[in-house]
Amino acid sequence: MEASLLPREQCEDALPVRLVGKGELEAATSGLDRVAAAYLDAIGYEPSAGRVALLPGGDGRPVCALLGTGTSEGSERAFFAGRLATELPAGRYRLENVGDHAELSALAFVLGGYVFDRYRRVTRKDVRLHVPEGVEPKDVMAIADGVFLARDLINTPSSDMGPEELETAARDLAARHGAAVEVVTGEALLEANLPMVHAVGRASTRAPRLIDLRWGDPDARAVTIVGKGVCFDTGGLDIKPHAGMLLMKKDMGGAAAALGLAHMIMATGLNLRLRVLIPAVENAISGNAFRPGDVLRSRAGITVEVGNTDAEGRLILADALTLAEEEEPGLLLDFATLTGAARVALGPDIPPFFTRHDGLAAALMGEAQEAGDPIWRLPLWTPYERMLKSKVADTDNTGQGGFAGSITAALFLSRFVSPRTQWAHFDIYGWNPTQNPVCPEGGEAQAIRTVFSLLRKSRI
Repeated sequence: MEASLLPREQCEDALPVRLVGKGELEAATSGLDRVAAAYLDAIGYEPSAGRVALLPGGDGRPVCALLGTGTSEGSERAFFAGRLATELPAGRYRLENVGDHAELSALAFVLGGYVFDRYRRVTRKDVRLHVPEGVEPKDVMAIADGVFLARDLINTPSSDMGPEELETAARDLAARHGAAVEVVTGEALLEANLPMVHAVGRASTRAPRLIDLRWGDPDARAVTIVGKGVCFDTGGLDIKPHAGMLLMKKDMGGAAAALGLAHMIMATGLNLRLRVLIPAVENAISGNAFRPGDVLRSRAGITVEVGNTDAEGRLILADALTLAEEEEPGLLLDFATLTGAARVALGPDIPPFFTRHDGLAAALMGEAQEAGDPIWRLPLWTPYERMLKSKVADTDNTGQGGFAGSITAALFLSRFVSPRTQWAHFDIYGWNPTQNPVCPEGGEAQAIRTVFSLLRKSRI
């Protein structure tokens, strides 16, 4: 399907859609003719969450649509508009009672129409929504396009999304917005003092690289985004089992999120000096793969004992964060599909984030609620640094004891970021395991709508 927005001047023949919660059915259907009321009785309609009903008039043609929202409120209620893209027939529609969530409802409608069709033919239907009053359609489409970019990159299998293809995606995005891109590849990573990016990616036949995108006013506030770009993760010599590898095409979800957020920023022309850093590698197995017990020297000069080659994402992020720090950005964010422990703690829908700065954390949490893009703060609990101790190096790359895996990963990264820097680390899943109103099963861009909303409002 193709879900898109109509300009306000093209809404004369748009069919009204009414959101109906529990206990609101009588009020929502007042004024409808007897045929529509009889139809609702005949189908036994109840406004359960996500249930759509298209009501006929006396001549048999539709006169109104109802969208059930159950007991949902706020952003959750607004997001049920995503069901309209798949449940309604082709045509033009307008939302009547979205209240304070007009933009979010319009965005949900567009997001709900996403289909990944690179490898199969999909029959499309043209479902269009009149732009609610006070909503700027270009902003909505910029956000949706950023989400779709991230989803497309994650959903693409690793056979077609290796480090080189990820570089191509970054270059295509840069060309679209007039940004500049520099890339350091293969053995040149050692000359550029990015040794841990090289160590993780050197075993693959597809050369590792560091992608560096820049855009915006040189005098504007500097915002740097780092995205983990592990295009496939075998686990290295600490190899994953079959089940653990099935979704490893999504291990570059942090890079996908970074590029999706970058698109939102550039497409809306935010007054920022943007930098995006993506260490792109494949964690493969061959004779020159890095080994458990190896000691790696990082860009920061910190030595790292490899406790597990399957904890590779934090190694490449460490070098990229150190590189980012050298410019002292006003805000530094990283996105990474980093730990299974984060999923155990919060499940697939809610990415944890970590920061030393309470003001930044409060701003992020507040905006997440409004954006319907959930995140949750977990602590950088410094006593757990003892779990990262090594007997032969400055630190180990994995926590000992099997506890607090997401926290110890964040603590590891924090060693490469100055306490003065406004920094937040997002441990995302990058995947939606079951269909919801705004996303089918598959790749998902998590946390970036929240961050974009704050940047747009200049709250961080």
